[in-house]
Amino acid sequence: MSSPWVVLAATVAIIALSAFFVAVEFALIAAKRHRLEDAAPTSRSARAALRSASELTVLLAGAQLGITICTLALGAITKPAVHHWLTPLIASLNAPGWLADAAGFALALVIVTFLHLVVGEMAPKSWAIAHPERSATMLALPMRGFMRVTRPLLRALNESANWCLRKVGVESADQVESGQDPDALRHLVEHSANVGALDAGYSAQLSEALDLSSLRIGDLVKPGTAPTTVAPGATVAEVQATGHASGHLRILVPGPGTAWRVVHVRDTLTLPETSGIEHLTRPAHRVEADTPVYTALTRMRRTGNQLALVTEGDSVLGVVTITDMLRRLLYHAPDTGSPSTA
Repeated sequence: MSSPWVVLAATVAIIALSAFFVAVEFALIAAKRHRLEDAAPTSRSARAALRSASELTVLLAGAQLGITICTLALGAITKPAVHHWLTPLIASLNAPGWLADAAGFALALVIVTFLHLVVGEMAPKSWAIAHPERSATMLALPMRGFMRVTRPLLRALNESANWCLRKVGVESADQVESGQDPDALRHLVEHSANVGALDAGYSAQLSEALDLSSLRIGDLVKPGTAPTTVAPGATVAEVQATGHASGHLRILVPGPGTAWRVVHVRDTLTLPETSGIEHLTRPAHRVEADTPVYTALTRMRRTGNQLALVTEGDSVLGVVTITDMLRRLLYHAPDTGSPSTA
């Protein structure tokens, strides 16, 4: 049997290698790609980490191969040595030979498994998850070296795994998706609220904000309400009276089909009450009902429009304002009052 110091040194080296492969595996999965990209121009290690992240399945095959080799090495070197050392100690307690051998084997298995599981896997995994970009950058270059040497074997293993996946109708992915989709974020918000980590009011607001990804502008049109309008031939006095009665500053002027126009009460203040308003109107901003809310909001802010005419084909469904959108975003319950024309 080898010297205890040789076995100890080999065990430390094997567990350190196992920790290295485990840390690489979890670091590249947890690391944010945009942070690695930010560091890439000035860091060779960050560039290496990005290359590994771009061929994640090959990297994971390398990490799993390394962990498997380390596990087999511990079973071939450390466990027999520990078994050999423990058996005489147990036999010295007047235990039968067969019992001393069985107990030594069991204790050796427990000790080696504990060291490998805690020191070689759980500790490096926790470190990599806690510091994903740092660990991914630190370990990238040596892992790239290992992958270069073993690449033919890794590709063969990876192709074999992909073949198995295709047989059950699953397509493999070479990169981890960046960010989180709205459904995952909504689940996180709901879970945080359920365990008391997030106030219920904030949870409702965040859920409403996430709903904007699937919410359409037509969903904000209030059923059973009509926009504030004046006839195409209305006078300044009629526009002002309508604005005073409704509390709105922007008044719609219906036209043929969806060719509606809008007049601002402010533009009528210096004109005689009997004047017409044709020269004061401008085309209303039109948005199709199936337009996502965030897209409509972006367009309205870019063009300086506070009000949008919601249309569906040749029909006008109603009016939505930036105020309506922000109210839906900032408050859990949608407003059910009269439509706002800002």
